[in-house]
Amino acid sequence: MLLKEHGLNTQKEILSLLDEILSLNGRSASFSVDTPLLGAIPELDSMAVVALITGLEERFGFVVEDDDIEGRTFATVGSLVEFVDTKLAG
Repeated sequence: MLLKEHGLNTQKEILSLLDEILSLNGRSASFSVDTPLLGAIPELDSMAVVALITGLEERFGFVVEDDDIEGRTFATVGSLVEFVDTKLAG
């Protein structure tokens, strides 16, 4: 399922993906755009980041290039939503 709508739908899909990949058992439902991710959620280790990138590519239908990836992309829920929306805007 490829999504072309942006904003809240992007955030909802990212939270769902985080919950699924990190096995958060619904914890992501309480996350806001300001919720810190990398370094704050123990489940989000380097292997989980790779799985998350793959999941984003599959769910949203874009390719993440090596030079697209920066630590700050995964700093907060909001920075990840912004990254995805930018990729979708192409």
